[in-house]
Amino acid sequence: MAKRGHLRPGGYRVSDYPTFAVTVDNVVLTMVEGRLHVLLVRRKEDPYSGCWALPGGFKRPDESLDQAAARELEEDTGVAAPARLMQLGAYGDPDRDPRTNVVTIAYLAVTPAIGDVNAGSDAADARVWPVAEVLGSLELAFDHSVILADAIERAAVQIEQTDLAIAFMGPKFSLSELQSVYEELWSTDFDDANFQRSIRASSRNSNGARAYIESTGLHAVSRPKGGRPPELYQAGPAWIDGSPIRRPRASGPTEGR
Repeated sequence: MAKRGHLRPGGYRVSDYPTFAVTVDNVVLTMVEGRLHVLLVRRKEDPYSGCWALPGGFKRPDESLDQAAARELEEDTGVAAPARLMQLGAYGDPDRDPRTNVVTIAYLAVTPAIGDVNAGSDAADARVWPVAEVLGSLELAFDHSVILADAIERAAVQIEQTDLAIAFMGPKFSLSELQSVYEELWSTDFDDANFQRSIRASSRNSNGARAYIESTGLHAVSRPKGGRPPELYQAGPAWIDGSPIRRPRASGPTEGR
């Protein structure tokens, strides 16, 4: 049954209004060996043939934006949409796409591991790139450099306010791996002891004290150069209250809660 009032007004003509296309673009972030990486595809066709770009494409009339984002990501790269896939923003400058007036809805996704990447039929290649290298020297198609920079800043804000940092981690992780997330997104270095002290702290609310990390009793595989393998942890329930780490400010050092 049609929703009440969901009717085309009499005399309405689509041709009386400007038309434009809608696309979706995905910024998929992950950590590889302690460095922040992003998933990109090399475009096979014009415009921007041969250039690297965010995976994405045109929304179909019979799908939602979220469905389009997940479909385009898998079609372009073979990667299933991560659980953390959220709208980042809309980009609609009239000259952003030489084909026509195109509005794109950008998505931000965070995942512990991207897994196997396979370029789709309309991509010449697909791979993960270090974000520092992409923003420093790689020219992306369309306005994707702007979208990527916005996504990095959104993630940098979210890891202070929410549990997003844990979304970069697998079920088990070392404290140095978690520390790398904050250091990469905030372009800073932490004192190891201070960082670990903040992470080991508990968050108190009406339910009492809750831990940010819980020991698994396991250790990582021994390092090639020797040394004691790091202890592995899992996320505790305190992350529901936000992060225990605060972003460095110009006026003073970073502190935990």
